[in-house]
Amino acid sequence: MASRRKSVLIAALCLAFWACASMAQENNVLFETINFLRRGQADLELENFDNNLIMDSEYDFIVVGAGTAGCALAARLSENPQWRVLLLEAGGPERLVMDVPIVAHFLQLGEMNWKYRTQPSDHACLAMNNNRCNWPRGKVVGGSSVLNYMMYTRGNRRDYDRWEELGNPGWSFKDVLPYFKKYEGSSVPDAEEDYVGRNGPVKVSYVNWRSKIAEAFVDAAQQDGLKYRDYNGRIQNGVAFLHTTTRNSTRWSSNRAYLYPLKGKRSNLHVKKHALVTKVLIDPQTKTAYGIMVQTDGRMHKILARKEVIVSAGAINTPQLLMLSGVGPAKHLREVGIKPIADLAVGYNLQDHTAPAVTFTTNATSLKFEDFADPTLINRFNRMEGPYGSPGGCEAIAFWDLDHERDEDGWPDIELFLVGGSMSSNPAISRAFGLKKSIYDSLFAEIEDKSLNAFMIFPMILRPKSRGRIMLKSSDPFKYPLIHANYFAHPYDVDISVRGLLKAISLMNQRGMEAINAKLWERKIPTCKQHPYKSWAYWACYVRHFTFTIYHYSGTAKMGPKSDRAAVVDARLRVHGIKNLRVADASIMPEIMSGHPNGPVFMIAEKAADMIKQDHGFIQ
Repeated sequence: MASRRKSVLIAALCLAFWACASMAQENNVLFETINFLRRGQADLELENFDNNLIMDSEYDFIVVGAGTAGCALAARLSENPQWRVLLLEAGGPERLVMDVPIVAHFLQLGEMNWKYRTQPSDHACLAMNNNRCNWPRGKVVGGSSVLNYMMYTRGNRRDYDRWEELGNPGWSFKDVLPYFKKYEGSSVPDAEEDYVGRNGPVKVSYVNWRSKIAEAFVDAAQQDGLKYRDYNGRIQNGVAFLHTTTRNSTRWSSNRAYLYPLKGKRSNLHVKKHALVTKVLIDPQTKTAYGIMVQTDGRMHKILARKEVIVSAGAINTPQLLMLSGVGPAKHLREVGIKPIADLAVGYNLQDHTAPAVTFTTNATSLKFEDFADPTLINRFNRMEGPYGSPGGCEAIAFWDLDHERDEDGWPDIELFLVGGSMSSNPAISRAFGLKKSIYDSLFAEIEDKSLNAFMIFPMILRPKSRGRIMLKSSDPFKYPLIHANYFAHPYDVDISVRGLLKAISLMNQRGMEAINAKLWERKIPTCKQHPYKSWAYWACYVRHFTFTIYHYSGTAKMGPKSDRAAVVDARLRVHGIKNLRVADASIMPEIMSGHPNGPVFMIAEKAADMIKQDHGFIQ
């Protein structure tokens, strides 16, 4: 025991000496750490404004879910000082450490994640524990805008024109573009001025740090025929360094964008954390929503809504809450003991983007977990540059229309995005994805053991044709719903995934990638050994194993006309057949858009706020 204490003492003295030497070398590492903590304390003081809130018994508007949409919606509705608005969030406060972009992987392991999992599958998620994909969702003020990888895309103009064609007037690209520009506070210098917003609350920027690997990717994509362009501008097909929802190397969540500026300044907006809404109260005779039940402060509360209840809980929690409240497929509701009030296709039409990451080795320096212990990096982060500002290592992005590669202004069907590290470069990555140990050991452990430089390209399918479903497990609101992802039910999704994967591999033949000696990491999946290596069948097997969700769950409260049997809300986001109840989040997307939906959800919230203001006479 004495020897053990001595070893610990020696280790502590060595650590202290290393810290002192580092501080002497850098002069101000301690100061920079203190500066970071001060920033965190300033944010905490803003969060603490909500701590002593005593909820009223009645509000004009109740917004359920303080995620990407909910924060924006509550902030906009409370612009009318005569309206009292309550914003409810099941999770806790956002912390500055969550807003250091490089730690995005780790957030999925914490309490700010709902930690959902799909139902077991025999044709997807085969590399994951129990053949179940992890489905992270933000359980924190700011929602998944606090948990995501800050990749900012709008999608394609045809996505929104398609929404209108499906019976949703007012949702064409020309109609929604003003709302994109309204929330954007972009500092991207080469953004197309006719398409970008410069003065909005949601900050969008390039990261002030780029690796040689990212530069090689951008070069290779151009050598393959793409142009470097603002992919959020007139034409989407192209390659660019990533636009991110960050400013000064800091995550810019919906909470930071919309709520922080209002703290202590807007008395008609109440934000209640750690508050789980268990039911929307609906009068079964008049079919009118009039309030909610919410579990908080150790007991159940009944809060009434004079005007509307707006559900912005996301594509998993929104359908769950609607069904718990009697709005959903009547047969399914009866099966779990809930009396139906409105028979609607809630929970159907579930969509997501997947991307079977491909690993490559290189002679360029890649991101490795141990490198982030370098004490100078906090210094660089406080100076708004350096790798801490890289969103989970995501650095560059490219869009192809593989069916029409010569059409410069095509409707892309595949996106490749680059991560400047490997599956083994950060212990949180494989845990976040829930990889089986046997798979990790077979494919990635050697990279870790040999400390090789490696990176990944994720070929993300943009317009999947498979549809899944959210179902209730029981009538208990504290039981997680059943998630049937139904990945690859349509053969197109496997086909386009393989084609995207092969496009990623083909970039290694371009001069940009040859310059960093980038090569495919050729290790085989043991459970695909029945197929000849590199054959189409092998890659299809690979895709079914590495069914990596990109966390874009959407569509489960589909927007559409009443004549559409799959529709849940109308074009003004009002729930069909129920008065004073709306949905405003990714659930309403009739078809998933061609990109990362965090930005479009901001747009949905901004548009929803204006529609509500119009319907209640606050604006024309």
